[in-house]
Amino acid sequence: MRLRGTFTALITPFSRSDESIDFTSFEKILQHQIQGGVEGLVPCGTTGESPTLSHVEHAKVISWVIEKAKALNPDIIVMAGTGSNSTKEAVELSRNAVSDGADYLLSVNPYYNKPTQEGLYRHFSTIADNAGAPVILYNIPGRTGVQLSIDTIKRLAAHGNIAGIKEATGDLNFMTQVILETPEEFSVFSGDDNLLLPLLSVGGDGVVSVVSNLFPRETSDITRFFHQGKTADAEKLFRRIFPLCKAMFVETNPIPVKYSASVLGLCENVLRLPMTPLSQANVSFVESALEQFRKSQ
Repeated sequence: MRLRGTFTALITPFSRSDESIDFTSFEKILQHQIQGGVEGLVPCGTTGESPTLSHVEHAKVISWVIEKAKALNPDIIVMAGTGSNSTKEAVELSRNAVSDGADYLLSVNPYYNKPTQEGLYRHFSTIADNAGAPVILYNIPGRTGVQLSIDTIKRLAAHGNIAGIKEATGDLNFMTQVILETPEEFSVFSGDDNLLLPLLSVGGDGVVSVVSNLFPRETSDITRFFHQGKTADAEKLFRRIFPLCKAMFVETNPIPVKYSASVLGLCENVLRLPMTPLSQANVSFVESALEQFRKSQ
C-alpha cells in the first residue's frame, strides 16, 4: 500500500542537568503528536540528533517510542531512523528496530565515505534484503556529501522492500523527476517543510516534517486537505505556515525547532555538542515567526 501523510521527525529531549534523554518530556511530545493527528513518527532521524546518541540510546529511543506511541494510538506508523555509513551497522540497527515493532525504516545516504552510485545501490539493496520491514530512502546530499541519482533511485524503487524516498535535495525539478520515473506505489516525501505543497502538487505523498513537532495538526492537515481535494484549504494553511518553515532553518536543524519546542513548553532547550543553542541574534526572528503563526490560528 502506498504510504502517505505527515511523519514527524521527532526531536529528542535532553535533561538540563546531565544531557540524558528526558523521557518525561518525550512522553509529552508523543501525546502532542498523537493528539495532533499525524500519520507517523520518525525517531532517531536528523532532527532527533541521532549522531550524538549512543548505540544503546538509539535502540532505547526507538523501542520506547514504539511502545508508548502504539499504546496511545495503535494505528500510528513508526518509521525508525536506522541509517549508517556502515552497511553492516545499518542492517543491525534496522533488524533491532523491526524486532521492536517498527513499521518502516528510514535509511540515510552513507555519509563521509562518499560511495559511488553502485556503492549506494548495493548499500540500500543489502539493507532492504535483510531488514525485515519496508525501507524509505533518505536522500540528503547537503548533510551526507553524496546524492542518489535518478537512475539509482529507479533501480532501488524496483526492489520489493523499498517503499519510497524522503527527498531532501531541495530541488523540486529533481523531486518531480523521481515521481515521474518511479512506480505508482513508490512514495515520495518532502524532506523540507517549505516544499510540501509544491511536491504534493506534482504527485508527492507528504512530508517528513520538522515543523510538525510544534504544530502537528496544522502541518498534517495540509496533506490531508490536499488528498481530500480541498486544495484551497491546503493552500491557505500552507501560506500561513510557510514563514515558520523558514524560521526553523535559520540555523542548522534542530537548533531552531528545539528552541521553539522549549517556548511551547514541550521540553528544555538542551542540545548535545557539537550542536549549540539558538544564537541570540536569531531568537527574535524565531519568536516572531512563532507568534505570527499563533496569532493567525
